[in-house]
Amino acid sequence: MELAIETNGLSKSYRDVRAVDSVSLRVKRGEIYGFLGLNGAGKTTTIRALLGMIRPSDGNVKVLGQTVGPNGRGPWAQVGHLVESPSAYPDLSVRENLEIMRRLRGIKDAGSTSQIIEKLGIAAYADRKAGTLSSGNLQRLGLARALLHEPELLILDEPANGLDPAGVVEIRELIRSLAVEKGVTVFMSSHILTEVDRLATRIGIIHQGRLIEELDADKLERMRARYLVVKTRNSSAAFDALKSAGYTMSSDHGESIRLDDPRAVDAPDEIAQVLVHAGTPPMYLAVAQEDLEDHFLRLTH
Repeated sequence: MELAIETNGLSKSYRDVRAVDSVSLRVKRGEIYGFLGLNGAGKTTTIRALLGMIRPSDGNVKVLGQTVGPNGRGPWAQVGHLVESPSAYPDLSVRENLEIMRRLRGIKDAGSTSQIIEKLGIAAYADRKAGTLSSGNLQRLGLARALLHEPELLILDEPANGLDPAGVVEIRELIRSLAVEKGVTVFMSSHILTEVDRLATRIGIIHQGRLIEELDADKLERMRARYLVVKTRNSSAAFDALKSAGYTMSSDHGESIRLDDPRAVDAPDEIAQVLVHAGTPPMYLAVAQEDLEDHFLRLTH
């Protein structure tokens, strides 16, 4: 198995604070890896260690098969990244910012700047000073800088920051196409869990500095809890009727009742019969499944 990212016992301490604690990651080439955690869980610290921006207190990091070490050692010509807030020269235009990056990267094709401007949807702002951009367009500029040299590995910390809903969809489809069509490996952290859910082929959850779960998206799909949602005109009467029939309910939220009882999930028609006989027929009856957000919150309490 070819790995794009490998960490072994990665730890980072700041005085008495253990920001990252013995994290061992395995990210395969060509996959989209979603890295999740609460604020302060250690996501950004891990990403900075992957990029050689900080030196680990313990453990080691390999990126694209090369050990990341002091003095900037690493395969950075093949890596694109956007960490925390995007940076730019505020008094230079979008195009000038990208031209500087093109020359620093040693990219000979002068047309690559225009191409990435079009791809990121910022052509209308190409000649505008970066300091006047909205947060969403500044984020697009940051992504353009990360993608300009067509990297093999893309490391993104909150790539949808500042984007409007249409922009979030655009960036999602761009990331997916890079992975599917060009085999780019994407390692991304995000607090928008629905986006990670739609994109990631593999997910890692970090909590209080430790990697508490790592699993493929299809395995997560099988693990997600299923439950039955019921709505009636009289929730209180329906709740009592189901309880008398021996069903276990996890919640009664005003208009709806949630049943985690496997019997209810497997035979919702029997629930309907109980409610009809009790004189409170269901207006809504559906089997639902927890999403990534539910799973994440359950894991992190």
